[in-house]
Amino acid sequence: MARINLTTVTEFILMGFTDNPRLEMLLFLVFLSFYLVTLLGNVGMIILIQLDAQLHMPMYFFLSHLSLLDACYASVITPQILATLTASQTVISFGQCAAQFFFFTICAATECFLLAVMAYDRYVAISSPLLYTVAVNPRTCWRLVVGAYVCGMSAAILRTTCTFTLSFCDNNQINFFFCDLPPLLKLACSDTTNTEIVIIFFGNFVILANALVILISYLLIIKAILRVKSSGGRAKTFSTCASHLTAVALFFGTLIFMYLRTGSGKSPEEDKVVSIFYTVVIPMLNPLIYSLRNKDVKAAFKKVTGRFQVSQRT
Repeated sequence: MARINLTTVTEFILMGFTDNPRLEMLLFLVFLSFYLVTLLGNVGMIILIQLDAQLHMPMYFFLSHLSLLDACYASVITPQILATLTASQTVISFGQCAAQFFFFTICAATECFLLAVMAYDRYVAISSPLLYTVAVNPRTCWRLVVGAYVCGMSAAILRTTCTFTLSFCDNNQINFFFCDLPPLLKLACSDTTNTEIVIIFFGNFVILANALVILISYLLIIKAILRVKSSGGRAKTFSTCASHLTAVALFFGTLIFMYLRTGSGKSPEEDKVVSIFYTVVIPMLNPLIYSLRNKDVKAAFKKVTGRFQVSQRT
């Protein structure tokens, strides 16, 4: 029987979006502006929460960590997109690809858990407002956040280990703009059946378990809101959840569409568009979602900018 020579892959080539130079330049400027807005919005939100004492509450403590994750999320992916657009395709080493995959998974998985924690926080705040500060005290907040990070890191270690212990031979061209699971599995030259079962099971578990926690929290929130007698009171109470609910719908909606679909209806170009939405667009939108309709954030921003203007005059 003839022996088949297979060359082990030591680097990958990210193919990016397009070969059209004019379109590449336009996309580069678009993604660069998105990245700068994302960093400005999320870092600005973290600084604002730290500076204003009125925002030293559990909800904003969790929001500051969401902003941190979004800033890291964008920083893991967007610079790679910009590099790919400047060179049409980018060579990335096996180790760099694994590192990018690992940190991307930490950010995505931790954000899933953190959004579930934030849903629980809203439930406690609405159902037991008098006991809120006792139930969700600083120690509890830190435990919940650390738990989210630990769960996210555990998911990243499992997913990365399963993916990068596969054999990659000969073909090293990734038809994508970063090292993500679906295009990497297509390149594997070893049997991926068992690996896919493990990754898909735990990936689905992370998404669906957190979605279930959020769903139950909001069902209990709705039950608590219905006890409020005045319609104005009900609307005011539910408005405190509107920003979180919007962020959850955008993030989980795109994750479910990307990773829980059957393989028959997928196309690489469609996957690229969906991935751009949850890796680039959502991290940019979250600070806007949480600030535009939030009176506390608006008031804190005016106060901080007012202080800055006074200090500049003196």
